Amino acid sequence: MPTAAIKKSPSRKPTRRSILQCLLAGIALLWLLPALTLISLRWIDPPTTAVHIERRFQAWSHNKPYRKRYKFIPLAQISPELQHAVVAAEDAHFYQHHGFDWHEIEIAAQQDMEGERTRGASTITQQLVKNIFFGTGRSFFRKGVEASLVPVAELFLGKRRILELYLNVVEWGPGIYGADAACRYWYETPARTIGRPQSARLAAILPAPLKRRPDRMNSYSAIILGRMGQMGW
Repeated sequence: MPTAAIKKSPSRKPTRRSILQCLLAGIALLWLLPALTLISLRWIDPPTTAVHIERRFQAWSHNKPYRKRYKFIPLAQISPELQHAVVAAEDAHFYQHHGFDWHEIEIAAQQDMEGERTRGASTITQQLVKNIFFGTGRSFFRKGVEASLVPVAELFLGKRRILELYLNVVEWGPGIYGADAACRYWYETPARTIGRPQSARLAAILPAPLKRRPDRMNSYSAIILGRMGQMGW
């Protein structure tokens, strides 16, 4: 008997829809990794951040010496004066918003339109996400991913843990990360005993920690102290 001819099924070419589905699935998986990492920070103290790695690479690429000072400590071991000073300086509505300060965003957008931008609108939560995952670079893509992770941080970490993480990982000078390292470097005292004026001066250098020094922050630290008083601290 003649062998029956085997019919070959026509090869299916990928459609635009299937390509789009694969692309979206890939993006979702890429987003899931930082999201899960962020959730894990509720219990795990980060050994490093994107900013830490970026600064080390910059020092290596420019053949400059680099010493990292970084010690994670509980929020209870950070002076309330320093906690209040940082909130007053960086995000006065930290305890009222849910990750985004829309009032400050509106002000910043208006200043951009008028070409008179004088301050940023990023909250402490946004800055924490940026520090941990994205470093100091700026791009619309980074802003978009950052914005998608901020609600995750607010939902799973809570305000106290967000503040604790931020105070411990933020940059306070060349190779100086976190409140305890900053207090010991600039004032030779642990974070739990730092005073009110020194706290305001430390908070004042956060917008430009590689250029500013606490002892030169007379005007801005006075403004921060005024804000602390207005906020009942």
